[in-house]
Order: sequence, then C-alpha cells, then structure tokens
Amino acid sequence: MIRIPKTVPPLPPEVSLARNLDRSAAFGWLKDGWDDMMTHSAASLAYGFLIFVISLLVVTSLYTLSLDYILFPALAGFMVIGPTLAIGLYEKSRRLMENEPVSLMRMIFVKPKSGAQILFIGVLLCLLMLLWMRAAVLLYALFFGLLPFPGLDHIVEILLTPEGIMLLIVGSLVGGIFAAFSFAISVLAVPMLLNERTDALTAMGLSMAIVWNNLPVMLTWGAIVLASFVVCLLTGLLGLILIFPLLGHATWHVYKDLR
Repeated sequence: MIRIPKTVPPLPPEVSLARNLDRSAAFGWLKDGWDDMMTHSAASLAYGFLIFVISLLVVTSLYTLSLDYILFPALAGFMVIGPTLAIGLYEKSRRLMENEPVSLMRMIFVKPKSGAQILFIGVLLCLLMLLWMRAAVLLYALFFGLLPFPGLDHIVEILLTPEGIMLLIVGSLVGGIFAAFSFAISVLAVPMLLNERTDALTAMGLSMAIVWNNLPVMLTWGAIVLASFVVCLLTGLLGLILIFPLLGHATWHVYKDLR
C-alpha cells in the first residue's frame, strides 16, 4: 500500500524569460559596446582587423577558384557564423566587467567555461552556413536551369531579368529564414557557453526561448546588426575593422541583460 505524505513538496517556481525591455534598450547595448571597444581600443581594433583580413582572404580565394557564384551566399553566411568568431570580444567585455587584465592574446586564446561545447556550436553553425550556400545554388538552378553563372561582371544584367527579380525575392525570403534561425539560436548561446558551464544544445535552446520572449527588442537588435553588415559590404568589408568589434562587445551586454 502506497502512503501519501501529508505535505506535498512545493512545485518548482515558474521561470519567466521575458525581461520587458523597451526597444530602446538595443541602442543602450550599442553604447555599452562602444564603451568596451574604446577601453583598450587597440586590442579590439586589431581583432576587427584580423576578421577583415580573414574575410578578404576568403573572398579572394572564391574569386580565384572561380567559385564566385557562391560569393553572395558566402557573404550572407558570414552572419551565421559571426557570433562564434566574436568570442574573443565577449571575453574582453567579460574581463572588463570583472576588472581582469585585457590583451589581444587573451582575446584570441580564450578558455570558455563550457570547454569544447563552444566548438560543437561552431560546427553546427558552419553546417548551417553550408546548407544555406547549397540552398542558394539550388535556387539559382530553379530559376535559370543549367545556365552557367556569367560572373560578377554580368550579375546586374541577370538580376534585372524577370527570373532574376524572382530569384532575389525568393532568395531573400529563404535567406531571411536561415538568418533568423541562426540569430535566435546563437546570439546568446555563444556568450553563455563562454561564461557558464552548460552544453551547446541547452544554450541554443535557451537563446531561442529568450529571443522569442523578448521579441520587440531583439527584432530591433537584429535590424541594427543587419544594417551594420550592409555598411560593411558597402565599404568593401573595411567596415568590419570597426563594426565587428562594436557589435561583438554589444552582444555581450545583450547576453548580460537578457540572461
């Protein structure tokens, strides 16, 4: 016979992931990121310069290897893996918050509290980027069949055709889905893995849940990130030297305010 205890243990309290932040909080994160970047600015700008050089090498390699047909999907895919590349910037912001020494070497050789889990999420984001690049190639084949890519010199002529306009519309919608998903699962997950002992899947799930429960402010932040990335493209990627560190430091404050 099972005895029912007289007292029932209390149920665990409900955990609310909503922080009720105003949309203007996104601009506050940007200001905090600027303050972090200007503190020991040489380290942050050197980090941004490294990202610029790596990006330039990738673009040059694609063009040299006649893979220019995946150049635009690859540039868009940069937004997918960007959060993992910014881990050194999160580390600097964390060190500033904890009054610990800051240097470029400490930003490059980071020891996350979650250990190799940070590599796991990096691999997942890279696979997501490759999936998007393959989807972009399939979309081109869907609208243009087996017509070979004419090269960047004639890209405008192709995009002005009816098929090209439809490709832009459908490609933007599909790319937006990829970008929104990767943003939701990674924007808080990577700083979380740096600062807390947890696993990658838990961090990604929490990141998505927090983004969903704070949708207005996170949509504003996502718009800021997208606009900043467009500026980087319009400056021939030179803008990465300044904008990438700024967004990286600001993302740390996104994590601290929403976690």
